[in-house]
Amino acid sequence: MDEPILTIEERAAINAGRWFSTLSPSLRHDILRCAYVKRYKDAELIAVRGEPPEEWIACALGAVRVSSTSVSGKQITLTYVEPGIWFGDVAIFDGDRRTHDAYAHGDTTIVCVAKADFKKILATHTELYEALLRLSARRIRQLFGLVEDLNTLPLRARLAKQLIHLVRSYGVQSLANAGEVRISLQLAQEELAQLLGASRQRVNQELKAMERDEVIRIEPAGLTVRNRDALMRIVDADNN
Repeated sequence: MDEPILTIEERAAINAGRWFSTLSPSLRHDILRCAYVKRYKDAELIAVRGEPPEEWIACALGAVRVSSTSVSGKQITLTYVEPGIWFGDVAIFDGDRRTHDAYAHGDTTIVCVAKADFKKILATHTELYEALLRLSARRIRQLFGLVEDLNTLPLRARLAKQLIHLVRSYGVQSLANAGEVRISLQLAQEELAQLLGASRQRVNQELKAMERDEVIRIEPAGLTVRNRDALMRIVDADNN
């Protein structure tokens, strides 16, 4: 369902995005001026693999699950796009079709810029070319980092890094205990395992071990990180 305006929370998430916030005020204004808003319920399809790209998209609320389907029909989750992150520009640039499916994870709001408007903004603001190069460079660095982690770090360290990232993106401070942070993005252990390229059973074992060590707490609604410093020490121990 399309809604004409963003809520205060959604607009704040877009404006606070690490990349978007570095753009000039006039460029940010022109992007949002021609953008339109779509809202989705959990698991609703946002974009389909193989379709031609028609929109440049940012997540404003919730999360966008980017996935692919294996030859055997198994769905594989590659990443979750968090509020403030823009995506879909690569397919618009190279003119090829979308490489992955995108689904809403929980109630999700996205901001869309039509392909024609995206190209008009590029023609008006040459600043956007350099900004998109920086964005692509950041993605490449992250991709190389993920490949390196997958080949050099044990599962425990990769899980700790993923939990630290989720705390940064979706952490909600506990009112009862200032040292605890609840991860508001609800992920099943199977979904977490897919992000790490591991089996659900192995991820479950590592989570249980972290819970015994009082690093996290496993709850019906998701995970609470009890000791963020301990997560950092797990990562550092395997990086040294």
